[in-house]
Amino acid sequence: MKNFADALTNRIKELDNPTVMGLDPKLEYIPIDIVSKWVQEYPNDNDTSTAEAIYEFNCCLIDAVCDIIPAVKPQIAYYEMYGLKGIEVFKRTCDYARSKGMLVIADAKRNDIGSTATAYAEALIGKTQLTDGVVEVKFGADAVTVNGYLGIDGVQPFIDVCKRDGRGIFTLVRTSNPSAGDLQDLKLEDGRTVYQAMADNVQAWGKDLIGENGFSSVGAVVGATVPEQAVEARKRMPNALILVPGYGAQGAGPDAAVASFTKEGTGSIVNASRSLMCAWKKREDLKPKDFAKATREEATDMRIKLTLALKDRKYV
Repeated sequence: MKNFADALTNRIKELDNPTVMGLDPKLEYIPIDIVSKWVQEYPNDNDTSTAEAIYEFNCCLIDAVCDIIPAVKPQIAYYEMYGLKGIEVFKRTCDYARSKGMLVIADAKRNDIGSTATAYAEALIGKTQLTDGVVEVKFGADAVTVNGYLGIDGVQPFIDVCKRDGRGIFTLVRTSNPSAGDLQDLKLEDGRTVYQAMADNVQAWGKDLIGENGFSSVGAVVGATVPEQAVEARKRMPNALILVPGYGAQGAGPDAAVASFTKEGTGSIVNASRSLMCAWKKREDLKPKDFAKATREEATDMRIKLTLALKDRKYV
């Protein structure tokens, strides 16, 4: 059975790029020419014209970076808000990215227990049984983000699917949002903070899914906006793959983004969403039709910055 952690770390090594591109589409991010094209194609069907504009935009971005970025991270809420057509685009985007050799991390932050958690896991990274015993992969993501703050009851169903199908999860440990510390930095009776306790859980939960490269398919989410906590989280989770949000539009720079990497400069992957998707909006020298070129150039620049930051670590 394949191991997700090995698949991702191998691809990062092949491309020498620990970057994942978030795909969180809004119509305002998409050049007007693409939107207008699909409005003309479906003048009386706003749902379809919107969905097709988003899908074309996503595909163009994937085409622009699939040979330099190992993975994409579509945030499912940005597709759910467009209804059934949006959900279809989420699925089509996952399929297209995988067809281009990219790994897909479904950013869904699922959070429930028992049979409901199992349903979430099977839907996004597993298989679903249909009539006559037919079993199909539905969304087919390689990994999914989960909220582990309900405890192992809410995580074990995902771990079971990871073991069976070679998938992965990233569990929220110390997030990048401004109010995260209100809860996650609280002190427990044993002296640990809440996020430190969660980090210890993730390390323990992932012990049976450690691959040949030394990392587990039970990974963690640790924000780039809190580099000191990221260093501490890595110490507590030496085997966890860490997904790092907060770079770019959320304010964190490359030095903070690499704080959770191991001493060998591995084990984490840094997400960038708006800074890549909307790169064309910052380029006065490019026309909107050149949006994919702008994304590729921004991705290349990000890779260079992360590489330099790893050579001169500010947070260890």
